Amino acid sequence: MRKRSMPHTFMERIEAQKCRLERESANLPDGKQCDAVAARLEQLRAAAEMHEFLSSREVVGVLR
Repeated sequence: MRKRSMPHTFMERIEAQKCRLERESANLPDGKQCDAVAARLEQLRAAAEMHEFLSSREVVGVLR
């Protein structure tokens, strides 16, 4: 029987993608491609912040 992998949380996937893009960015010269990777890193940072905000207990109390 095949062993199932553990599902990754949203934050784990964000962190893995962030690490991959940071490694990629370190090897790119300045230019459009590097700017695109930097923009994607910013999007990941914003997604992580939104996730933290929406999952905080304070917000849940306010919404109820």
